[in-house]
Amino acid sequence: MTTIPRRQFVGSVAAAAAFTIVPRHVLGRGYRPPSDKLNVACIGVGGMGRTDVKGMEGESIYALCDVDGKAAEDAFQSYPKAKRYRDYREMLDREAKSIDVVTVSTPDHSHTAAGLLAMRAGKHTYIQKPLARTMGEVRLLGEYARAHPKLMTQMGNQGHAREGTRLIREWMEAGAVGTVREVHFWTNRPIWPQAIDRPLEEYYVPATLDWNLWLGPAPERPYHPAYVPFKWRGFWDFGTGALGDMACHIMDAAYWALDLGLPTRIEPESTPLFKETAPAGSRITYTFRAKGTRPEVRVVWHDGSLYPARPPEVADDAPWPFDRGGGQLWIGTDGKLVAGTYGDDPKVLDPAKQADLTAHPPAQKYPRSPGVYAEWIAACKGGASAGSTFDGHAGGLTSMVLLGCLAVRLGRVLEINPETGQVTNVRVPEEYVRPTYRSGWVL
Repeated sequence: MTTIPRRQFVGSVAAAAAFTIVPRHVLGRGYRPPSDKLNVACIGVGGMGRTDVKGMEGESIYALCDVDGKAAEDAFQSYPKAKRYRDYREMLDREAKSIDVVTVSTPDHSHTAAGLLAMRAGKHTYIQKPLARTMGEVRLLGEYARAHPKLMTQMGNQGHAREGTRLIREWMEAGAVGTVREVHFWTNRPIWPQAIDRPLEEYYVPATLDWNLWLGPAPERPYHPAYVPFKWRGFWDFGTGALGDMACHIMDAAYWALDLGLPTRIEPESTPLFKETAPAGSRITYTFRAKGTRPEVRVVWHDGSLYPARPPEVADDAPWPFDRGGGQLWIGTDGKLVAGTYGDDPKVLDPAKQADLTAHPPAQKYPRSPGVYAEWIAACKGGASAGSTFDGHAGGLTSMVLLGCLAVRLGRVLEINPETGQVTNVRVPEEYVRPTYRSGWVL
């Protein structure tokens, strides 16, 4: 007698309940039966949200929701059969019986309000990085996911599903650069205004935008083009600055491969601080305690086009940094490694060692992923969990990043309990960790 694993059995039962199976031979060779497809609802379909919709288009794009008709225009035209909404609360209420999965690609301040509502409606949920704007929100999402293990979750940090990230971990574990004690990261972000005060000019709200819905849970303030469509990232009420925008990509491989967890200390340096916005540039030094056989690790984040010093292995006439947009430099006791923003194209700086790695690569220890969307879709259909779940990798990585945002915002060195993430030496305003939502969006 063959024993079916409980997860596989539960997934099979759920699939049988949700879909009416149409035999493939009825549809003909090459056709995918509708019963194989998930009904997808997308919240936020402009910008990166448009990419997320496209990533799901192999399924059934059932409903599209965006507060800005102009930003959503391409998605609306590309999927004319999809139902259209401005308010995700209305969409989730009306379409709850028809939707299987939800993607959330809003500004950071609405990630938790939209994502948690989708999860409470019983929908598998995908949220763009960073998972949330504050650590309290990350905990809420993680706790709900943990308490509802049949809900499949995924954060949109696509590099975690790519080949380069797996190569880096396999190379590190094979001792390609010896013992790693220091890693540097850099980005050219911000590429939007930061280090500014709140604008005071008065503007009419564009006819295509519902400003009240765009604000969502955030504190009331008048519309201004300084926020929409892309400039919101620098404002603490809406975004998480350059660190929150890019670190869930650039720091991902190190967080995973070195099992960093949460730091014990964060030391921020920056250009002048402003009350409402992130600084124009910062350098943030994280210290992670020794763990298992790994020694203490020092991790340094550089943004605002601040770059780490040129390694001696890089010739004076060679470009440095190798990518001004963003990258990472791993420093080991026996060499150095560089890689791109998403862990792509990793390379050991010693040409002989790199040639040997290429000719004799370590055995593949970590299964390759079909991609950030495909692995989540497979999980939603009863497969293994995706790689960046809210109660696992995504929650821990985002919490680590947001502690850095706290240090920068406060302009203070933080001492941290790595077991709980609690700051032990500085009083952190409650609103920075557990924000108060406007009426209508209270969790």
